Amino acid sequence: MTNDTPQRVAIVTGASRGIGRAIATRLASDGRHVVLVARSEGPLAEVMAEIEKAGGSASIAALDVADPAAIQETIDTVVKDLGRLDILVNNAGITRDNLILRMTDDEFIDVMRVNLTGVFAACRAAARPMMRGRFGRVVNIGSTSGVVGNSGQANYAAAKAGVIGLTKTIARELGGKGITANVIAPGFIKTDMTAGLPDEVTKKVMEGMAVKRLGEPEDIAAAVAYVSSDEAGYLTGQTICVDGGLTMA
Repeated sequence: MTNDTPQRVAIVTGASRGIGRAIATRLASDGRHVVLVARSEGPLAEVMAEIEKAGGSASIAALDVADPAAIQETIDTVVKDLGRLDILVNNAGITRDNLILRMTDDEFIDVMRVNLTGVFAACRAAARPMMRGRFGRVVNIGSTSGVVGNSGQANYAAAKAGVIGLTKTIARELGGKGITANVIAPGFIKTDMTAGLPDEVTKKVMEGMAVKRLGEPEDIAAAVAYVSSDEAGYLTGQTICVDGGLTMA
């Protein structure tokens, strides 16, 4: 970003912890104003304080990403207050793991509402202001489960596979307006979601990785930082697996 380029404004959902927190702090350190989104203000305030202590710029928007109207209202407010929206990172997500024979309708629908419908609603709301600005970086956080599937995650894998198709469509529809759309698909990352895995499962997973370790949230943040940068204007419609080589063919 050159000295005459206005400060980019980024929205990061699920920014209160784990991967979302790492993404938000990285983008702020790279000079973006980051709008931190999650359901509760308290944890977001801690992240904002961390960013501001490091010399960055951030603000807070508490909402449920499963509510399309709340997403639209929040993005409208961000654009009104800050004058622009340049980067959207859809990171918020939930799991309701179960084998398909035992998975309830509610377990499937709840995951789809947050992990796919919420992403769609945010992308739709962000499209117009990005088109007006002739610049946009949509970064949707997927999962290797959406690329290769995963036992016990029919809902989660289906939602994340849907995110890949959604992102490719956005890339095609909006590419001529200076807007790119890509998926970053994490593998096994050290977060609350993986902390409860049995040691034998973690060991088996690492044996299948080229790098022989679990990833860090900062590994994902680094990938997001590039694909959301001004320099990444020729990269779009891609699914980038940041997984230590777990899913490479």
